[in-house]
Amino acid sequence: MVTTIEKPKTISLEEFLTLPETKPANEYAQGIITQKVMPKGKHSILQFELASAINQQTKPQKFAYALPELRCTFSGRSIVTDIAVIRWQNLPLDPDGEISNQFNHPPDWIIEILSPDQSSVLVIEKILFCLKEGSEIGWLIDPATKSIIIFQNGSTQIHFATTETQLPFPYPS
Repeated sequence: MVTTIEKPKTISLEEFLTLPETKPANEYAQGIITQKVMPKGKHSILQFELASAINQQTKPQKFAYALPELRCTFSGRSIVTDIAVIRWQNLPLDPDGEISNQFNHPPDWIIEILSPDQSSVLVIEKILFCLKEGSEIGWLIDPATKSIIIFQNGSTQIHFATTETQLPFPYPS
C-alpha cells in the first residue's frame, strides 16, 4: 500500500495579508498558514499581568510599549506575538502621529507564553527567527513548569520562578 501525503496549499504573504483576521489569529511562514492556539485562563492572566507590569516600568519614561497579540510582518513572515515589546523610538507612527496599525519589523523583545496544546519547538523557532531578524531578547514562558527560557545575545538561560528570581530586563526601570 502506498500512502500519499497531500502538500498543503501555499499562498503568498500579500495574499495572506488580504485575508480577514481570525480568532485565534493566523500566522504566515514560508507560504503556510497556521492558527495560534486559543489561550486559556492561566495564559490570558499571565499575558495581561505581564504586559501591564512591563508598561508600568517602561511607558511613563517612554522607553518601550508592551503590546499583547500584536501582528508583526517582516522578512516574509507575519506573526502574532503573545506580547511584543517595542522600544519607543521604534513604534511606527501614522501620518497623524499616532501608533500605526502596521508593524513591519520584529519586536525588540518577544514574549511567548506556552499553551498546554502548543509545540514548544515551533514557538522556540519563532523566537529564534525574531532574534535573527533583529529582536534583542526573547522569552518563552511555560506556566506548567513555572519556568522562563530567555534567549539573548546567542545565549540561552532557563529560570524557574521563585520569589527571588531576577530576570534580565532589557530596559531601565
